[in-house]
This record gives sequence, structure tokens and C-alpha cells, in this order.
Amino acid sequence: MGAIKRLSVTAKQNVMPVQGQEIGKLKSKIENFLVLQEEFRKSYLQLRFFSYNAKNPYEVLSAQQLEIDVLEMEVAELKSQASLFEVEVPDLEQIAQCSNENLMLKILWDYIFFVRTSIDEWKTTAWKDIDVENMDMECKKFVKDIRGLDKTMRKWHAYLGLDTTVKNMITSIRAVGELQNPAIKERHWDQLVAATKVRFTMSDEVTLADLLSLNLHNFEDEVQNIVDKACKEMAMEKVLNELKKAWKNLEFDYEDHPSGYKLLKPSEELVTTLEENQVQVANMMSSKYIAFFLTEMSAWQKTLCLIDAVMSNWIEVQRTWSHLQSIFMGSEDIRVQLPEDTKKFDAIDTEFKSMMTKMAKTPNVVKGTNDDALPGRLDYLTKGMIKCEKALADYLETKKLAFPRFYFASTSDLLDILSNGHIPAKVSKHLTKLFDSLAKMKMKQDDDGNDLKIAHSMVAKDGEVVPFVEDCSLDGQVECWLHRLMIAMRVTIRNEFMKSMTTYQQYSRDKWLMLYPAQVALAGTQIMWTSEVTTAFTKLEEGYENALKDYYKRQISQLNALIVLLLGNLTKGERQKVMTICTIDVHSRDTVSKLISQKVESNFSFSWQSQLRHRWDKKEQDCFANICDAEFRYSHEYLGNTPRLVITPLTDRCYITLTQSLHLIMGGAPQGPAGT
Repeated sequence: MGAIKRLSVTAKQNVMPVQGQEIGKLKSKIENFLVLQEEFRKSYLQLRFFSYNAKNPYEVLSAQQLEIDVLEMEVAELKSQASLFEVEVPDLEQIAQCSNENLMLKILWDYIFFVRTSIDEWKTTAWKDIDVENMDMECKKFVKDIRGLDKTMRKWHAYLGLDTTVKNMITSIRAVGELQNPAIKERHWDQLVAATKVRFTMSDEVTLADLLSLNLHNFEDEVQNIVDKACKEMAMEKVLNELKKAWKNLEFDYEDHPSGYKLLKPSEELVTTLEENQVQVANMMSSKYIAFFLTEMSAWQKTLCLIDAVMSNWIEVQRTWSHLQSIFMGSEDIRVQLPEDTKKFDAIDTEFKSMMTKMAKTPNVVKGTNDDALPGRLDYLTKGMIKCEKALADYLETKKLAFPRFYFASTSDLLDILSNGHIPAKVSKHLTKLFDSLAKMKMKQDDDGNDLKIAHSMVAKDGEVVPFVEDCSLDGQVECWLHRLMIAMRVTIRNEFMKSMTTYQQYSRDKWLMLYPAQVALAGTQIMWTSEVTTAFTKLEEGYENALKDYYKRQISQLNALIVLLLGNLTKGERQKVMTICTIDVHSRDTVSKLISQKVESNFSFSWQSQLRHRWDKKEQDCFANICDAEFRYSHEYLGNTPRLVITPLTDRCYITLTQSLHLIMGGAPQGPAGT
């Protein structure tokens, strides 16, 4: 073994000069290869297959792969020799890097050609057959696959070109999808061509390639704006079509007027449609997309405004005309009293009737109102009628001053009264507005049974009939004969009072009250009650201690007599009269009972003075009402045969409150516990 070791050392020493020469040659080779590697790497990086626009990249890749294979063999040989001579090999990885990149470029270019082939196939698709949704899904898959490629590629021009191509395609396809909107018209294509500055004519033969030539990916905002504009314009066009359809057959409704003319009566549908359409048109007129439809929309705005103006003015004129027509045409008195205004109204009447005739012949709303002069004419008629109304109001004021009770009637009622003043029967229906209970009159008749303008009796709301002292003439101006009627009414009631006062002692009370109207019988019993209580007080002062108690017993017997009367056979009017007198008698009885319990001995006591006391003044031959220090002359207003509420302590307080207010020339409004 030792000998072998010695031999190896000897051999090593003998080989060393030759080995040194070979190592020198190897190092020289390695240095030369390093220079070659650097030059190859530089030339490789500058080759065109890195560019997305490269032509025949596969030929270049193949040629480069052959060179790389040769160089890789040299690298393997150098590494083998270096290992043999124990020489350190420097970095020779650039060849391996080129080999790796060549492999990645092959993958990248395979995908580039796959994407290009797909897009080229899509480009031949006709415009109407483009399936935007499917293409968009494919492009998104391309993007996902490209993102999955080696990250080293991301800086290469070919990779960036592929990525940009796909992204632009997505943008363009999205724009194409927008342009497929049915709202897009020829004018919008013209606007698109103007925006892209590319000559293009839209037709059914257009393909995706033609659209892509517009470089839509550079004009995404412009495309979006044009599509938005088209959609808004389509909506406007739809509204315009709906307007035309809605108003084409829309007609006015009419109602007959007693004069034979047809009055306009806008239906609820018409009013609602007009309001909604005016709002719609106003909103669209404020839109920034109105330009194309401006003329047409302006015309509709004008039409709808004209319909609205004519309709509202017409209804106002029609209402006033209907109101005034019956007055000026139906009342001779007004025509005589207001000759100038009558002439004005006659002219207005003639013109408006002409307009109504014309309107009735053209029921279509648009055609009927399609006259710019109509609002002006209606305005003129309104102003004329306002003057007539003012003259009429002034005239009515003079009538109210002549007969103040007219203030209680409404304007329409008063006009009806004045219009029919020469026909008392027609005025009769308004009597309850002017008188408390006078509702009708009984008229004298001629030999043929026709009513004369002479009333012989008045009839209350409840049906009670009271003959006048003297027949009342109802001829002449209405305010004059109504005034005569009022005087006749008061004279009659006063006359009945006078008769009742002279006969009270001649009959028993239950017979006496049947001889006179309910109002007179009731007031008469109150007058007699006051008189009899005053007499009782006089007897008390003279020393007759039981005077009030005796009168109280007499009151009870009078009440019992009335109850017996009520149990018998009475007419409805008679029963009402007796029941009312019973109500008052009960209060009178309770008042006397209270005076007895309080031991009142003088008619100057407040307990008696605070009662509402009626008395008959023989000198004046009239009735007066007294309470405390207040005194009122009876007005003799006819009240008919009406029921009376039960008189309570609160009623007595109301009497004092209200009579004191009247005495002080003031008003009063007492409230009850229940807000009455």
C-alpha cells in the first residue's frame, strides 16, 4: 500500500506541468464563452419576438432554440472539464435564462395567436348577430388566463400588447352592447362618427370589424353619453306618442242649460290628464336632452297651456254667465233699473252664446281650444261681467236698504226674489228667510179660479192660518209689497192681541185660548198671569194674607182644566197650542210657589222683578215686556204655533242676561253647562 501511495505522488509530480497547460487552456475557453454568452444574451433580448407586433415569431423562436441548444451543450462540456481539472466555473446561467424565456415566449405566443384567432373570428360577425354577452364572458376568461401566466412575462411588450388588446376588446364590446340599444337612431350614429372622426356608414352589412375600426375603446364616455341621450330621447318620443294618442280622441262633456245651449262640463279624466301631462312636459322641457324634440315639445306645451287657460276661463265665464243670465234676462225690474248694464250684458250674452254654439260643434278638446284669441275673448267677457256684477251688487244694496230683511237672504236667493218679484207665488218659497214663521200666503182668486195679487191670510211653517185684518196688495216692486206684508202681519197680530184682551173675562180660559192664534193665546196668558200676580200682591198689602196661596190654588185648577182638554179630541194645531200653554203655566205655577216659600210680600221684590213679565198697556193699546229695569215693546212678529222648551232656572238667568244686554244696547251669548 505504501508503495502505491509513493507511485501516485510520483505520477502526480510528473503530470503537473501538462495539467497546468490544460487548465490554462480551459480557463481561456471559459473566458471566451463568457464573452460569447454576454453577446448572445444582448442579441436575444433585442430580437423582435419580444414585440407584440412581431412577424413570424415562431421562426425566430425556433432558430434561437437551435442556437440555445448548441450553447447549452458547450456549457455542459465546459462544466465537465472544469470538474475534471477542479477549476471553478463562473456564472453561465444566462443561456439557461434564455432557454427558459424562449419556452415562456412559445407559451405566450401560442396564447396571443389563440386570442387573435378568436377576435378575428368575431370580427366577421354581422352587426345584428353580435352576441355581446358571450363575447364579454370570453374576454373576461382571456383576462383571467393572461393573469395566470408567469409573472416574468408582465414586463414584455408582447404580454402588455396582449393584455391591452383584450382590455380594449372588453371596452369596445361593452360599447357595442350599448350601441345595440333600440333607442339608437341614425342621427346617433352620425354623432358617433363625428366623435370618433372615422368615416363610417351604418347598415345591416356592418360587422364587428367595422365597429372596432371606430376605436370605441378610446371613446367610452362619448358612446355612453350618446346612448344616454338616445335613451332619454326615446323616453321623450314615447311620451310624445302617448300625448298624441291621449288627446286625439279626448272630448268635452256637456250639460244642457235651460236656454237650450250646451254648457261645458270637463270630466274628471280630462282634468287629471291635463294636470299630469303639463307636469310631464314641463319636466322634459327642463331636460338637457330636449334639443331634438324642442320644437314638437314646445308646441305641446303651448297646446296644453292653451287648453288649461281656455278651460279654466271658460268655466268661470260660464258660471258667471249662467248666474247673470237668469237675472238680466228674467227680471224686467233689473232691466229697467240697470239699462246701461243690461245693454252690456246683452252684448256679452250674444257673444258667449255664439262661442258656446261653436264649441258644441267641435267637442274635441284640442281642436275646440285651438285658438290663441280664445283666452283674450274670455278675459274680455269676464271683465264685462265683473262690471255687470258690481252694478248688480250696488243695485242689490239699494234694495237691502229699502227692505233691510233682504240682508238675511243670500245673494242668489235675493236675486231670485227680485227676478220673480212680480210673481208672489214664486217669492213665497223665500218668505221663511225673511220672516220668522210666515211661510205662505193665501191669495184671493178671480171668477176663473186664478190667483190675484192680493193676500187675505198668512200661513205659518207649522200650517197655522191667520186672516189679515185687511187684505194685503202684492202688486208693484217686491220690496214695497213685502214691506206692506210685514205691516199687515204686525197689524193683524196686534189686532188679535187687542181682541183677546177685551174677551179674556168673557169666556172660560180653555174656551178663550181656542179663539185666537197660538202666539196671541200664549202671550195673553202671560199678560193675565202678570196682572193676576200683581193683584194678589195688592191684596197682600191690603192685609189679605192668603192672596198668593189662593191664586196658586187657582193656577192648579187652570192646569187641570188644560190637562182635561188635552185628554179630549183636539186637532194637531190645537193640541200643540194647549201643550205650549201648559209648559208656560207650569213655570208660572212654580214661580208663584217660590214666591210663597220665600214669603215675598211686595211686587217690588227682586224675586218677582227678575221674572219676565208681560203687561197690556190700555193707553198705548200695546203689549210690553218687563224684567228688572228693562222694558221692551212687543214687536208683533208672527211666530206661528211652535213648541216651547221647558223653562228651567238656567232659562230664567238667560232671560235676565240677554234682556239686560238688549237694554244696554249690547249683545249676549250665555253658555249652558253642556256647551249649549
